[in-house]
Amino acid sequence: MTFRELNSKMVEATVAPGRRLFSQRGAMLAYRGEVSFTPNMSGGQGGLMSMIGRRVANEATPLMTVEGSGTVLFGHGGHHIQVINLSGDTLYVEADRLLAFEGTLEQGTMFMGSQGGVMGMVRGQVSGQGLFTTTLKGRGAVAVMAHGGVIELPITPQRPVHVDPQAYVAHHGDVRNKLSTALGWRDMVGRGSGEAFQLELSGSGAVYVQASEEKL
Repeated sequence: MTFRELNSKMVEATVAPGRRLFSQRGAMLAYRGEVSFTPNMSGGQGGLMSMIGRRVANEATPLMTVEGSGTVLFGHGGHHIQVINLSGDTLYVEADRLLAFEGTLEQGTMFMGSQGGVMGMVRGQVSGQGLFTTTLKGRGAVAVMAHGGVIELPITPQRPVHVDPQAYVAHHGDVRNKLSTALGWRDMVGRGSGEAFQLELSGSGAVYVQASEEKL
């Protein structure tokens, strides 16, 4: 396994010849062995279009390419870290929540309006998150950051999950998202949390929810 959770706020990554990792700039805490860190300007395996998508989305989170032979300790800002293993599906996650991920995963950008229509775009405005979401697809591991711990909630066709948009961290699987209002428009004045809005996720997969609504 590439990532090993040392505690709730630090992970150890194994770096081997021919196997690249990508990490958020400033995430390296310490390392052992012959390991190099190079600024990445192409947005991981997603290439130029992924980088352009992130620029348009105002999500120009700098990445570092990590190569060599050794081990690296990652952490950032004292945030909780959750390791997610993908087995061929796609993970949807905000760019600023990415701590590190394996180079076997293909990075892309999805416009939130394409999942949930106009309400998907409203979600971005209400939660303070971008209208674009980073996607990671394939087989490999991802380390994401959150506030106050993370819980994984399964999503099944019979049991959709409703999440406060500001508590949402990431999701994967064959999942559709739709933002709904729990209150009338008059009641929502001055409110920006889940009391007014709910993000409904339906289909088959899982959603990761953080314990705090604080934005990274």
